[in-house]
Amino acid sequence: MKSILLAAGSIVALASASLAQPSTQPSSNLEKLTSFQSTGTEEPRPVAQEGRRADALRRNLEKIKLPAGFKIELYAVVPDARHMAVGPNAGVVFVGTRKNNVYVVTDRDKDRVADEVKQFAPSIAMKIPNGVCFSRDGMLYVVEQNRVLQFPAAEFFYEGPDVAAFVVAKQGDLIPPSEESFNHTARVCRIGPDNKLYVALGQPFNVPAKEKLDLYKRTGIGGVIRMDQDGKNREVYATGIRNSVGMDFNPADKSLWFTDNQVDGMGDDQPPGEINRIANMGQNFGFPYYGGGTVRTVEYKDDQVPAGVVGPQAETDPHAADLGMMFYTGRMFPQTYQGGIFSAQHGSWNRTKPIGARVMFTPVKPDGTADKPQVFAEGWLTENGEYLGRPVDVAMLPDGSLLVSDDTAGAVYRISHEGR
Repeated sequence: MKSILLAAGSIVALASASLAQPSTQPSSNLEKLTSFQSTGTEEPRPVAQEGRRADALRRNLEKIKLPAGFKIELYAVVPDARHMAVGPNAGVVFVGTRKNNVYVVTDRDKDRVADEVKQFAPSIAMKIPNGVCFSRDGMLYVVEQNRVLQFPAAEFFYEGPDVAAFVVAKQGDLIPPSEESFNHTARVCRIGPDNKLYVALGQPFNVPAKEKLDLYKRTGIGGVIRMDQDGKNREVYATGIRNSVGMDFNPADKSLWFTDNQVDGMGDDQPPGEINRIANMGQNFGFPYYGGGTVRTVEYKDDQVPAGVVGPQAETDPHAADLGMMFYTGRMFPQTYQGGIFSAQHGSWNRTKPIGARVMFTPVKPDGTADKPQVFAEGWLTENGEYLGRPVDVAMLPDGSLLVSDDTAGAVYRISHEGR
């Protein structure tokens, strides 16, 4: 235990030295935490893990279809569960939401079922803290609608209501406040092989007006930005993206891949969703000239498409709402799945016949390109069009099993192979 505390202390010291120093008299809870002062916040009450709701979720999972040898179980009841980050040290799972809370999920006895779920950093008021991601040395990043926070040694500090916290991008600095919207504001993040923080910024319209394009290109709205982990040296990494709510780096070649949700209101069968690959900084992926794939948008159909636009690696079913994705690096699953992409389809709203609400698998070919996406887990969408759940994100536990979050049911599921 002593070694853990020493390690946590050294991480916090590095973070506090690299980030902006607080005022001498902290006035907010966040400033108090930056100064390692207590906020007086009470320990949050844990979320109940057993009872009628948990029993209903387990019954719903009996309807899920998986390939032979796989099984799915309830891992945790987590209200509004969205994107997930698994701690690199203890395997503690942090879960973002589109509301005001981040939850922390602990499996203390390592039986692969959560023992405790509670609110993380309860003294800090958050707004749409959807994006959560870890650095390899244990820094947790939380990306809100218009702010980025850093929590050093989050896997160890989370046990109490007060946690070490620092501001990476202060409120109003992630995007211009004039562009804040209720639409497409669920950010996602990753730490890249270059140790920089990457953030996807969805743009707030179905299709933006032309007078918005220069501002969006300059600030990275409708694209991916990157910055140092202390928030310095921000730059726009990629543009021409409508609303990416899932991305991950391919460990084989270090390229950044992302899902993209495409234009609504164009009919049931167009445009397709996308899985994309960023090979080099500065690439443009075609939106808003293309609504998805090579389908032109009505608003920009007569405009010249910029030179060098990059097409998707794979197209997915129209309006299935591809969200979280990850490269599978574990060893629990058969060789067929190792090195491929798991992704979550949230399910359609803009379609006369619903589609989605499933987990997909996209193989990656030896040359590093994507093969055709295929259904891996389905059954959350009934034959009469009712959603029993809506998958949002996928993440891997240290044992190689796959976690799936579901914001409609308020749950995290675990998929394992051959009884492991």
